[in-house]
Amino acid sequence: MNNPTIFALGLSLMACQTPVTAHEAEHSDPGEHGDHGGHGHGEGATAFTHFTAQTELFVEVQPLVVGQTAEAAAHMTRLSDYRAFSAGHMEAELTGAGGSQVFTVDAPSSPGIFRPQLKPKAAGPVRLKFRFKHGDIEVTHDVGELTVYATDAEAHKAAEAAQGAEEPAAISFLKEQQWRMEFGVAAVATRTIRPTFSAFGTVRPRADGEAWISAPLAGRLAAGSGFPKVGLTVKAGQALAVLSPRLAEQGDGATLEAAVEQAEGAQRQAERERRRLEQLAAAGAVASNRVVTARFNEEQARTTLETARRRLRQTRRVDRTDDAPAEGGVGLRSPISGTVVAVDRPPGAWVNEGERLFRVIDLDRLWLEVHVVETHLAELNSPKGVWFEFAGDERVFNAGADALVSVGSVVDSRTRTVPILYEVNNVERRLRVGMFADVHVITADPRQALAAPVAAILVESGQPVAYVQTGGESFVRRQLRTGDRDGGHIEVLEGLSAGERVVTEGAYTVRLAGSSAELSSGHHH
Repeated sequence: MNNPTIFALGLSLMACQTPVTAHEAEHSDPGEHGDHGGHGHGEGATAFTHFTAQTELFVEVQPLVVGQTAEAAAHMTRLSDYRAFSAGHMEAELTGAGGSQVFTVDAPSSPGIFRPQLKPKAAGPVRLKFRFKHGDIEVTHDVGELTVYATDAEAHKAAEAAQGAEEPAAISFLKEQQWRMEFGVAAVATRTIRPTFSAFGTVRPRADGEAWISAPLAGRLAAGSGFPKVGLTVKAGQALAVLSPRLAEQGDGATLEAAVEQAEGAQRQAERERRRLEQLAAAGAVASNRVVTARFNEEQARTTLETARRRLRQTRRVDRTDDAPAEGGVGLRSPISGTVVAVDRPPGAWVNEGERLFRVIDLDRLWLEVHVVETHLAELNSPKGVWFEFAGDERVFNAGADALVSVGSVVDSRTRTVPILYEVNNVERRLRVGMFADVHVITADPRQALAAPVAAILVESGQPVAYVQTGGESFVRRQLRTGDRDGGHIEVLEGLSAGERVVTEGAYTVRLAGSSAELSSGHHH
């Protein structure tokens, strides 16, 4: 949709006075819309187009004759979305001969079209202004001077003298057509242009902004609600999961259960032996050192039993799928802060040593890797920055010279390109890792040049052209010679002048209107 700031470039006014020809008048058919639903060009009517920052007025005024009522068909367009005003209050003021006269209308006769009735008191030059108010919009359109004629004969003579004043190649494209579609115009103006050459690029993680978390040993990933998911934001050192190792010497569950039973029996036997020897030593039947040995053997048997029990518990927990990690489980932690972008193994899965499990990338700052063909190597000594865009996205991104990370020194033998790395801010998450970009490498300091929006340029038979608005409902086709492009604007070397307005949305439809007899054969509102 239209950007109001673009239209503000034309605040210096675009006021066009276009006499309406008899050919147009005879194609005006009041019956199509009723007497008041549309407007037809009266013979000799004069058309004006005038812009403010918020509105466009296109008005057709019938010849002004003293004491006679002349209708002004004023088309009011809201520039924020290029739609007709469906309500509003309008005042038309004539100042000059006869003093000041104000004619009001409180609503449009049809969406967008207001019809104040002008009845001048005296002959001579007058100035015509339209004041319009709707909601928080309150504007004045000063369309310029007109002449009030003393008689119909004088008005008719002036109309004949004005025949042919409209540009012969003008394309008629009515306001009612414009209002029903995506349409917009913008002013051609002097802008800052940065010389560039084209390249292509890839968005990738920084070297220190990407980490794969792998399994340090074979085991099973503990399951549970805390298992990471894609999109999870993590801090450096934060645990992502727990890996329960299973050692090879542990054997299966049945073997470990038998080992526990055997250790329990040995521990009971060692305890009984220690008690028996303590009783004999108290009676003086055995030496005291045998009691010491018995106590040591009992402690060893107790340690062996605890080890067997721990191995059995570990194996049982590894074989479970709940969130309880086995004793001795290994925490898997992220070495960097970032976002989990890949989870390659599900919870509860068996993994091998060295297997990649999770990928974490710092998405706040990424690298744009620009691939420059070797024919531009001479221009890589001191690049001034880049601007880049993506297919299907109208936004333009920039990276200045201070964002340069490195310039490659080796030409890739396959692509014949040299890489340049720029660090780009991505806090708003507008970029995605892996995206391909159309890149423009800035090679020189910026300069001032006449420029038009890129959206206004069509290519016809290999030639860049634009459609220029010469009046509210009239357009002409211009062939252009263009220069450097900078973001959403392109330098115009020939074909346009500062202040002219070009069609930025709907240009192709205007082109069709120029080549279609059906669209341009008549003027019916």
